[in-house]
This record gives sequence, C-alpha cells and structure tokens, in this order.
Amino acid sequence: MAQINKPTDYFDTLTWSGDNTSPRSLTGLDFQPDWVWIKRRSSAKDHGLFDSVREGTKKLESNSNDAEINGDNGQISSFNSDGFSVITGTADNSGVNATSSTYVGWNWLASNTTASNTDGSITSTVSANTTSGFSIVSYTGTGANATVGHGLGAIPKIVIIKNRDRVSSWHVGGDAIGSVNQYLNLNGTNAIDSASTGFQSFSSTTFGIGSDTDWNASGESIIAYCFAEKKGFSKFGSYTGNGNDDGAFVYTGFKPAWIMVKDTTNASEWNIYDIKRNQFNVTNLELEANTSDAEANISGREIDILSNGFKLRGTSGFTNFSGSNYIYMAFAEQPLVGTNNIPATAR
Repeated sequence: MAQINKPTDYFDTLTWSGDNTSPRSLTGLDFQPDWVWIKRRSSAKDHGLFDSVREGTKKLESNSNDAEINGDNGQISSFNSDGFSVITGTADNSGVNATSSTYVGWNWLASNTTASNTDGSITSTVSANTTSGFSIVSYTGTGANATVGHGLGAIPKIVIIKNRDRVSSWHVGGDAIGSVNQYLNLNGTNAIDSASTGFQSFSSTTFGIGSDTDWNASGESIIAYCFAEKKGFSKFGSYTGNGNDDGAFVYTGFKPAWIMVKDTTNASEWNIYDIKRNQFNVTNLELEANTSDAEANISGREIDILSNGFKLRGTSGFTNFSGSNYIYMAFAEQPLVGTNNIPATAR
C-alpha cells in the first residue's frame, strides 16, 4: 500500500480576504484540487461545493437541499496547478470573493482526470485517488436497486451523496456511520436514521443503492464523494462523549489538519475545525456544514488538536454530551507514519 509522507499533497486549506476581483486566482496548494469546499467566514453565507467532475461553474450547498446551481452565482472558473480561480458573477459575489469578507476553502485531490467505471450495474464517471482514498463519482439513477463503481480499491468508510437535479437532502453513509442502511443528513441536524431503499452495500469496488429518489431517481444526475481510510492521512470513526471539559481523546495516528464532528444520538450541527483558522489550542473557531452561519467561537465546543489526534475540551452536546455517540472525519497535516518520522508531540 502506498504510504503518504506529505499529506498536503492531497488535502490542504486556503484562507483569503475578498477583494471583488473577477477572476481571482487563489494559490498556495501543492496540487491541483478536484473538490473545493468554500465558506464565507466573516458573515452568514451558504457553503459552496465545487468539483472537477461536475465542472467548477456548478455549485452545491452543504447547508441546503437545493438542486445544483449552474451559472452566474459566484463560482470556480478553473482548477489550477496550485489552487483555483473564482469569478464573482453579477448575481452573487459574496460566496467567494466579496470585498471586506473573509473565506476558507478546503481542497482535496482526486486524480485530475475522469474515467468510465463499469464495476457496478450503473456505469459511473469517476475521478479516483487510490493513494489518498478519495473519489468523486457521478452517475445517472435508474430508480431500481443498483450498484455504482467508486474506483477506490478499498471499502469506503464514508460516502456522501446528493441528487443534483432536484430538491433533496445530502445523505452520509458508510462503515463509519453505522449499519449499511443507516445514514445522516449533511444539510440537517437529525440523529442517525435508516432507509431500506437508501444505501444497500459497500464493497472495495462499489456501493449499493436502492430506489429512493435521493439516491437513485430514474434519469437524474447524482454525485457522490467517497472516502476510504488511509493510515497517516485520514481517519473516520466514532467516540462517546462524557460531558466534561476533560473529554475523550480520539487517536487518529496523525496531527489533524481538518476535523468534522457530528452527534449521531441527538439532533446537532456538523462542526468543522481546521488548523489554518485555528493557529493554537484551544481550537475554538468552528463552522457548521449544515448552516450558513458565520464562523464562531461557541462556548462548549472547544477541542485540542494534537500530534496524534484530538481531545474534547468543551461540554456542549454538539461535541461532547455525556453518553452520546459522535462520528468524525479527519485529515492529516503531519503523519506519525512514514519516512519523515514526525515526532509525537502536542501542537
């Protein structure tokens, strides 16, 4: 198995202050991103999710069940070798580059190309990176039970699905979530739920879907973001809250660069932390994937980001309610494995 010694070759975060320039090139990455997730930090604004498979002019919003937005609405004009370019458009510039606003962009590398995948009963278009365990999967629904090839060569821990053509929720499933039919809504606060016509299976080549229109509406376009766990780079798992500011320590095997946490037992937000917006511990600046809210320091949701994982430092039910189960996604800044031998010391 390929070993990742430099996580920033596959995931990294950019921050910037808006200046209303259009187009504007945002640089600083060590790779050409395939998935870019943008959020205005300084005030409320919808998230913008863009990828190279759908093309950058097409936006989805993690906090909304709206169909895909295509056109003049603050978008990505190109995915570049060291970042991406944004255009503001006449309809809405505030989502990507408005003057006096601040932004964050989270970036993942897939393969910078697409390929037709026939592993499943539905032929999919896939951009996959088997080294980092990330793929973008586009397919057309059939309305009947089916399988879809994801290109990872490993069983995905997380699959995030959105129907692009209609008002529909985002669904998050996979081994890290629970049993095969269980899911969470990325755009909502709901606790874990199940659907017999949603996710059907997860294998090293495909994921299975039922007849539900959110997953598989006949003739409609669906996008999926798939993640397999890779030692030293990504970790997807769970922990139990204790309601104490001396909370659980979650071992990831690396110093996290980005963490998203969600309570699966109770209604709660999806809390996102990263080390570009949080330079020091305690880490307390968070954004919520399911809301348009501005960046905030909300008492009770603090964490410490450490060299080998993270530790809960708040008592909020959104991150650390006693007895509640939480799922998390984490990507590395520095690994504890690999030839670079990063020391296991706290940040």
